[in-house]
Amino acid sequence: MASETATRTGVQTGTNLVPWQAGVVGGIAGGIVFGVMMTMQTTPVIESAIPAMYGLEGGLAGWIVHVSHGAILGVVFAALLVAAKKPDVGLATGAGAGVAYGIVVWAILAVVVMPIWLSAVGFGMAPEVPNVSAQSLVGHVVYGLVLGVAYVALSR
Repeated sequence: MASETATRTGVQTGTNLVPWQAGVVGGIAGGIVFGVMMTMQTTPVIESAIPAMYGLEGGLAGWIVHVSHGAILGVVFAALLVAAKKPDVGLATGAGAGVAYGIVVWAILAVVVMPIWLSAVGFGMAPEVPNVSAQSLVGHVVYGLVLGVAYVALSR
């Protein structure tokens, strides 16, 4: 007489993405939220300045470039967590790390790199260096917050 034994296997309840994947999706989510903020508050930035960095024009190009930047920066965020040997952080730590990351991204890329890049490509309305803007800082903080929270939620 044969007998059968039932064994329970692990049940996965989350998405369990690897860090770089969670970074991409979190970066896209943060980029979309920040893009909505820019569209409502500083429309010329997303319609003119961002696409001009690549010789493009228009809001659709600006959105594509902006969200692509968000995805790439999301991968960098994930890579930094992995390099720090902290790829599995809690919600508060992820949110805090995301906010801090958003501030660093703003300070380097928005304040310094973007105005230099726009001047280099001949964009007539390129801002001066440093390009310190409270709206831009808030947008980058929100980007980082969404990125950090999404990263944690997706990597569990």
